[in-house]
Amino acid sequence: MISTKKLIQMARKWRKMAAIGRKRILFHRTNSKSASTNVNRSSVTQKGHFVVYTTDERRFVIPLSFLSNDIVRELFRVSEEEFGIPCDERIND
Repeated sequence: MISTKKLIQMARKWRKMAAIGRKRILFHRTNSKSASTNVNRSSVTQKGHFVVYTTDERRFVIPLSFLSNDIVRELFRVSEEEFGIPCDERIND
């Protein structure tokens, strides 16, 4: 599980990026050796994870266990306030 301090740092970084007009979130990058062994992994998500797509067509895989964390929920609320939801579908809480 990710620490509270790390999540707060990520939230600050997201806010800064939004303030300068960039709508993307950067997570840790994988090294080139492991990236080359996972061919076409973008189309398949591991069990227990969900995918978040950004407006600049980036894809992030996040463990479902993070959804039970209050800080992660707040980060999603902040991002919804900042960027809105780009579709007409209703999202249930």
